[in-house]
Amino acid sequence: MKKLALVLGSLLVVGSVASAKEVMPAPAPAPEKVIEYVEKPVIVYRDREVTPAWRPNGSVDVQYRWYGEVEGKTPKKDTDGNWATDKVNAGRLQTETKVNFTEKQSLEVRTRNYHTLNDTDANNQKSVGASDEVRVRHFYNFGKLGSSKVNATSRLEFKQKAGDGKKSAGASVFFDFSDYIYSNNFFKVDKLGLRPGYKYVWSGHGNGEEGSPSVHNEYHLAFESDFTLPLNFTLNLEYDLAYNRYREKFETADGLKKAEWTGELTAVLANYTPLYKAGAVEVGFNAEGGYDTYNMHQYRRMGGTGSVDTDDTSRDRRDYELYLEPTLRVSYKPTDFVKLYAAAGADYRNRVTNESEVKRWRWQPTAWAGMKVTF
Repeated sequence: MKKLALVLGSLLVVGSVASAKEVMPAPAPAPEKVIEYVEKPVIVYRDREVTPAWRPNGSVDVQYRWYGEVEGKTPKKDTDGNWATDKVNAGRLQTETKVNFTEKQSLEVRTRNYHTLNDTDANNQKSVGASDEVRVRHFYNFGKLGSSKVNATSRLEFKQKAGDGKKSAGASVFFDFSDYIYSNNFFKVDKLGLRPGYKYVWSGHGNGEEGSPSVHNEYHLAFESDFTLPLNFTLNLEYDLAYNRYREKFETADGLKKAEWTGELTAVLANYTPLYKAGAVEVGFNAEGGYDTYNMHQYRRMGGTGSVDTDDTSRDRRDYELYLEPTLRVSYKPTDFVKLYAAAGADYRNRVTNESEVKRWRWQPTAWAGMKVTF
């Protein structure tokens, strides 16, 4: 019995231990660390343009222009010789090249070559042209002066008529004050400032003769301005005051003079109205007009259409051309670097310009076409 009790007791102990092992929780594994990766948002500004590095650039503009008859009349019918004497039944080939060498330095070269399109025989005189001309300009932009808003740009210029004709060489500096003028979407000052300068003018060789000099010096102070106005209007206003000193005395109605003050006013109002635009094609109507130019002299001038002895209109101190030029224009841009354009219209102005006898208001048809390539 004792042995049986001992066996049963041992089994009971072993069963309790086994039972205890079954209810013990299994060891839990250590929790894994959760690592969160937060991606920062990348903002792409699609409308922001990266400015490319500056490089030399420029353009070449080739244009051919036609000048018709003055209201259907040829120079032969101008018996007074004062209203059909310049660019009638004629053509002009103009080439204008602009090159920006650096961000501050540029060069412009313009040539104009005229030719007649009809008979110039003395018995017919159906056509008359003008003198060929070349003009070269060099610009240097000095930028803002000190801490001011005034921008200074120098200009060196040389002009010459065909052959050994009238020539001039000059230098000037333009001081632009436009940044001081308030501008908005309706009224914008594109340019406004003063241009002091000097010009040397001559033709042929020598100083000329008394009463008809061929060499003189000009000292200038000019006001220049351009404005953008509402309804697609633009306005150009300029006034050039000059002191002209001659090598030989020149003839005036007040006698022989060595020097003279002169003034030249330019006032042109223009308006461009788009009529049609589709893709690279645009058609518009342009109208411009004004004084081009109004000239003032210190002394009464010789000349005019009247008799020097009996008509004081030959001794005016002022003369002007007032004009209106409406044109229909079309342009086509096959690429960003090429532009084809054409225009047709007429020019209406006074052909006799002395202030006290302005007359011969005449229409003259004109048209032009050209191509401009930028690089």
